[in-house]
Amino acid sequence: MDIKHARGVQDRDAQDRAREDRARAQLARQAAAFSLGVPVEAVQASGRGTAEAAQARQVAMYLAHVAFEMSLARVALAFGRDRSTVAYACHKIEDMRDDAAFDARLDDLETSLRAMPSPGHPVLAPLSAGSRRGAELCW
Repeated sequence: MDIKHARGVQDRDAQDRAREDRARAQLARQAAAFSLGVPVEAVQASGRGTAEAAQARQVAMYLAHVAFEMSLARVALAFGRDRSTVAYACHKIEDMRDDAAFDARLDDLETSLRAMPSPGHPVLAPLSAGSRRGAELCW
């Protein structure tokens, strides 16, 4: 394999990983927004927003880091934030886990997110011969 081809493969791999990271970040944002009762648009906003929106965004960054095992740098890129912002969010949320109810909620969110299939790879149930129903997504 020549160098030019190898670089092209690496570029595609990096692009694929970045696309999957953005999809995982979006899933984490939606889960955090839903769980904390904050509109997802507020969590996605580029500014700080309300305290509730900021906390939901911090939870989303924490979930992306912990549940999807993304590095802080990858989380930062996927969320459009600085790495130090993600590190601060993760430390803050980890400190908040001293509260048993909050800890249980995060455990549930982590478990749910870890159970999700990879982006762009839905699992289809096989069709049996003679089946009249369409393919069903298996979750």
